[in-house]
Amino acid sequence: MALSRRDFFKYGGATAAGVLAGGRALDLGAVESFATSIRIKEAKAFPGVCPYCAVGCAQLIYVKDGKIIDIEGDPNTPHTEGALCPKGSSTYQLSVNDRRRTKAMYRAPGSDKWEEKPLDWMMEQIAQRIKKARDETFVEKVKVGDKEVTVNRCEGIAWLGSSVLDNEENYLIAKLSRGMGLVNVENSARVCHSATVPALGATFGRGAMTTNLIDVVNADVIMPTSNWAECHPVSYKWVMKAKERGAKIIHVDPRFTRTSATADIWVPIRSGTNTVYFGGLIRYAIESKKYFHDYVVSYTNAPFLVDPAFKTPTDLNGLFTGYDPGKRSYDQTTWKFQLDEAGYPKQDPTLRDPNCVFQLLRRHYSRYTPEMVERVCGIPKDLFLKVADIFCSASGPDKTATISYALQLNQSTNGVQQIRALCLLQLILGNIGRPGGGVVALRGHSNVQGATDFGTLYHMLPGYPPMPLQAAHPTLMDYLEKTTPKGGFWVNNPKFVVSQLKAWWGPAATKENDFAYDYLPKREKADAYSHQHFLVAMLKKQVKGFIVMGQNPAVDSPNAKMARQALRTLEWMVVVDLFETDTAAVWKEPGIDPKSSKVEVFFIPGAPAAEKDGSITNTMRLAQWHTKAVEPPGDARSDAAFIVDVGNRLKALCKDSKAKKDRPILDLVWDYQPEGPKKEPKMELVLKEINGYATDDITDKDGKVLFKKGDHLKTFAQLRDDGLTACGNWIYGGIYPEEGKNLAARRGKSKEGDYLAHEWGFVWPANRRILYNRASADASGKPWSEKKKLIWWDAEQKKWVGLDVPDFGLAMAPDAPRAKEGLLKGISGIDAFIMNPHGRGQFFASVLDGPFPEHYEPFESPTKNLLSRVDNNPVAKVWDIGDLNKLGTPDKYPYILTTYRLTEHHAAGMSRHVPWLSELFYGHFAEIGPEMAKELGIANGDMITVETPRAKIKLQAMVTERIKPFIINGKKVYQVGIPWHWGYQGATKSARGDITNDLVASLGDPTTFIQESKALLCNVRKGVA
Repeated sequence: MALSRRDFFKYGGATAAGVLAGGRALDLGAVESFATSIRIKEAKAFPGVCPYCAVGCAQLIYVKDGKIIDIEGDPNTPHTEGALCPKGSSTYQLSVNDRRRTKAMYRAPGSDKWEEKPLDWMMEQIAQRIKKARDETFVEKVKVGDKEVTVNRCEGIAWLGSSVLDNEENYLIAKLSRGMGLVNVENSARVCHSATVPALGATFGRGAMTTNLIDVVNADVIMPTSNWAECHPVSYKWVMKAKERGAKIIHVDPRFTRTSATADIWVPIRSGTNTVYFGGLIRYAIESKKYFHDYVVSYTNAPFLVDPAFKTPTDLNGLFTGYDPGKRSYDQTTWKFQLDEAGYPKQDPTLRDPNCVFQLLRRHYSRYTPEMVERVCGIPKDLFLKVADIFCSASGPDKTATISYALQLNQSTNGVQQIRALCLLQLILGNIGRPGGGVVALRGHSNVQGATDFGTLYHMLPGYPPMPLQAAHPTLMDYLEKTTPKGGFWVNNPKFVVSQLKAWWGPAATKENDFAYDYLPKREKADAYSHQHFLVAMLKKQVKGFIVMGQNPAVDSPNAKMARQALRTLEWMVVVDLFETDTAAVWKEPGIDPKSSKVEVFFIPGAPAAEKDGSITNTMRLAQWHTKAVEPPGDARSDAAFIVDVGNRLKALCKDSKAKKDRPILDLVWDYQPEGPKKEPKMELVLKEINGYATDDITDKDGKVLFKKGDHLKTFAQLRDDGLTACGNWIYGGIYPEEGKNLAARRGKSKEGDYLAHEWGFVWPANRRILYNRASADASGKPWSEKKKLIWWDAEQKKWVGLDVPDFGLAMAPDAPRAKEGLLKGISGIDAFIMNPHGRGQFFASVLDGPFPEHYEPFESPTKNLLSRVDNNPVAKVWDIGDLNKLGTPDKYPYILTTYRLTEHHAAGMSRHVPWLSELFYGHFAEIGPEMAKELGIANGDMITVETPRAKIKLQAMVTERIKPFIINGKKVYQVGIPWHWGYQGATKSARGDITNDLVASLGDPTTFIQESKALLCNVRKGVA
């Protein structure tokens, strides 16, 4: 029965239950539509973007009488079709919430209370604390060998940005913090997805998701290795649409989840063993000849010949050639190719030479048999073979497969290599750059991609050039020489770097002073300054002050109990947030005497996306602009306003200084025209700087003016290394190509046939929706098949055409020889991976722990490494902080522990302050299987204690069939699963609980220093102390 508006009033008090009792089905669609129209009648709609996960669901924010009255999904959004998940549906309460802090609050050292203070007083005090700490800890020059090097480095302050801040805000943090000389600069990407960039970058050339969420519908097989349906639910519709078309879903996860429930096959896997699983699939693809031979020969470095002295762990029992046990690092001398007379790698297109990459890969994974997969991963051999046949059959001209992953692969001492193994599998099957193929990196925060792109990470600048090192990069010439390859699109690195220096220091950056390169801080070494590094430095009182914006390190840090102890040792801390986070309240943590902590805390109220202008880049590189719908209440203002205010106040404090160390602050280009009582900067001025502009008139060789001074650049291809262009982040070149044309703000309707929706927002680079799409055509430029065509060579037009922006030289013919000069130097007509030095997808690549992914056990494991004599990653980072970082052994800690997230909660606790979300769970819990529960005498709902050598936490037991034991090397091993969102702050009692990350050790992947929080050991007992 359909109920109209008139019927609704006619029935009056009749309940829906009463109508249904009469045997008629009730359709409330018209009533809901009517109710909505009443609610938003005469309201103005503003474009918004959901601030939770990185799907980037576009929203409509309805405002009436200066107040937000509703927030809904934008039905025109191509990749979400207007849907929102529970978190997205609760966005309203990020703005309209009694728990929200709207006044600036001050906590004096040793005090037991907050004091309300004027915002101006707070900002002036913060600026003074920053200047004092900077002056006390600034290092201007150091001796490197017999040379004095300008390093302009301040190690006494740490700045933790956030992946829920906008692109423009992250850019401002990067610019100001580096101008201050800070090297301790991070955002939440470090502890969630930092392994993604080097893994994808080393393999394909860019550290980003290769495909588009919409394109998942074209896959023949989809393999989620995370809980896609629950953690990124709106985007999962494309998986289900693919299934309706006949695609198979294989879910690989330690737990049975909602994703498993939609899958054709669930593959339970022991956490921390994904390299063995993917290695087994690579071996199967090779030995069964299911790999895409022509793709592999044409588009990868499989035919390249490697130095005969190079050996794999198959030869050296777990190690690659060159390992130095004293240094715990590799000498990569033999990790190189044999070169021809032109300096290009020698090749064997037959793939038979024993020294070619293909044969080395085959030898490397020869140990990764179905039997070994069963022993190590706990996946029965028959199940593995069934999955291997289905997945590896999605290869060749007519079929493709997609793989997704999230934190299960990232958060490991083998994080980079676990993801690399996934990438190698997709490469050997020919699933990159093609419709229905690719690697779907599912990021957990709204702007993890953007925050990473904009360089709020200790080791890099915006756009991915590395942060300089004092020994390797003392001068600009040294830096450019050592960071610029001889071939591939990164040959343009000097243009990117010089243009960025001009964007930061403007007229002060001249050719005569190496474009102010000395102003950039130089890192002492690579093994320093990450999130975990600076927490340990705080503990040792080497870091005096801390600025944290939109992140909650008291909860999201590994070894979080130690992290909170470190925070309490600081001299001062600034927290910019919507709510009083656990970090802001660390001085009054339950069980802690506030008087024992002398940290001075400044709390500055922030503004959510609905109350400010800016852009957010979702997980598929799509930048979308949100528009300020209402004024933030009270003292609250945008994070950009805080950053710009700090910069202006530091400039004022240094204005009379003659010291060289203050020139990087004084010369910083910092005119963003703040206006109004809250001094809000104009964000499109920041976007223009990011996009790039001419610093002076630019003419061609005949004197014709191409760009007038101040003109927006159209594309990053127009950047120069002579100082005539400024650009804050080269990969976003083209996002704002002319005044009034902000492409991130586009919400256009797709043209017929444009299934990738090129008129919606802006995707870096150059609005390309699927990366490496040259590989969607064969070597001659023809589509591999009609079914899987994307771009192809049009011989008549002499250019690449098709359904996407070509990720290639537009007019570079398939038979073009390697370019000797120009933007694509070293690239030929078949080199589809243009960012790599040789234009090929890289099976063999220089990564700190090996050129191929090799399995090592987690540092806390129930078993020895069954593949070699080397148990743990031999170059992983282990922090020496005594008893605060003890490691467990299976005799005392017999159970595997893995952590995860929930649909209804978000990360380290933003959702805990939202009543609509907080009430959805009774409290913090641990999932354990019935068999384990029976052995321990635990019933569903009992309170239990979970313990590691670092800490113990109390929580409720959820006894469930979703958690299964594994048979590992013939022995039954139980596992425990715990979500990690809880903390001591929250809207309801059910939102507050012990902190899961207290259990995690201070360990790090050797490339990124991301922690190992998905695979550790614990003990469990009934009851709590």
